[in-house]
Amino acid sequence: MKRCLGLMLLLCYGMFHVGSGLRCYKCADYTGRCQNVQECTFEDSCISLSERGGKTIRQCIRYTDCDNSRLTQMFPAISGFTYRCCSSNLCNSGITVTTATPALALAASLLSVFWSWM
Repeated sequence: MKRCLGLMLLLCYGMFHVGSGLRCYKCADYTGRCQNVQECTFEDSCISLSERGGKTIRQCIRYTDCDNSRLTQMFPAISGFTYRCCSSNLCNSGITVTTATPALALAASLLSVFWSWM
């Protein structure tokens, strides 16, 4: 029991520790050669959202917003898109082919924090 409590405290500390934030690529272009990097908060995931016309948007996004209906509201000018949310540093560099649920993004974030402390 003490070990589980210690692990939970370590996990929570890791989430709020300065410098433990996720880093994601940030750009909106047609080339796929994104070089800009931004620091995210512990509540964020990285997203790579591809418009059917070829433009790709990469940035930090709250993991709770990684949902098709929420993204449709956030990007009203884009009528058709695919997206991928992920939770490891610079994971939004590749081509978007799948989607992830917010619960999966949260679990991946927590695991990455846990592994960084091991």
